Amino acid sequence: MAFEDILSQILRAVRLTGSVSFCLSPSGDWQASAGPTMQKFGLVAGSAVPFHIIAEGSCWLKCDGQKIRLEEGDIVAFPFATPHQLGQGEGGVIIEPLNELPPPPWTSVPTVQVDGGCNPVRVLCGFLFCSALGFKPMTEHIPVVLHSKAADDASGWMKITIAQIEHEIAHSIDGSPIQERLTETMFLQMLRQEIDISTPVSKGWLAALSDPSLGKCIASIHRDPSFDWTIDELARVCGMSNSALSDRFMKQMDISPVRYVREWRLHQARIALAETQDSIANIGYDAGYGSEAAFNRAFSKTYGTPPATWRQSAQMKRLAAA
Repeated sequence: MAFEDILSQILRAVRLTGSVSFCLSPSGDWQASAGPTMQKFGLVAGSAVPFHIIAEGSCWLKCDGQKIRLEEGDIVAFPFATPHQLGQGEGGVIIEPLNELPPPPWTSVPTVQVDGGCNPVRVLCGFLFCSALGFKPMTEHIPVVLHSKAADDASGWMKITIAQIEHEIAHSIDGSPIQERLTETMFLQMLRQEIDISTPVSKGWLAALSDPSLGKCIASIHRDPSFDWTIDELARVCGMSNSALSDRFMKQMDISPVRYVREWRLHQARIALAETQDSIANIGYDAGYGSEAAFNRAFSKTYGTPPATWRQSAQMKRLAAA
């Protein structure tokens, strides 16, 4: 199975969606406010990935102590919603794009226009949503900034994708299914690029996916997490011996295959607690636990708090962000 197929399959299983939310179109010297953009959109960190597409012009990005130059055609995404700031020049006017947006609902992608004279920039700003971003084995080795450079776009996928997104913005309403698929494809390609530039000694989830055998193993787990996965079953899927699978999985992921299954099920249970009204006993059963008490113990050991307490805290945060 090709890497793209495995990655696409896994991310679809964890509900990856996204679209452009607004367009920022300033000129002259400027800098965007580094305020809590996600909170203003009613989003909670942990599932939303902000991204920017430089559709025209160039600007700088400040994030995690770095200053990066973004050129026309570049795409940047922030898997952990790391605070960041865009700008052009030095000491320019402070822009707070969200204060300039019309009140929702929007029938089309709105544009924040700031006329400063020369050097116009057009940035498409949006969010991807991925319920798996709180799953440590998946995210431990992903960088805080994914930067795909137009200059490195030998295959032309970025240019084509950006053109398609621009076309969709011009002809469809915000959040259309086509926009969602385009931004999903964009994120898949950015992760693919991250694999391409990794070294042979790289570790972590992305590196494991690039391994044909481990990729099949991980894809099988995510495709059917409720299945009674044993090391025997996983080794059969991979075409490996039990010991070879365990050794290779541990080397790449610092976790055993069976523990990966268990932690992924608990992560799904955490999402269910936050987003549904299903009983704790049923959620625990779906996570593979025969009793509510056993589920309580496992969840508390992993997340440091009982399921009921987690649910109450998570739902209060969702209400506060609404």
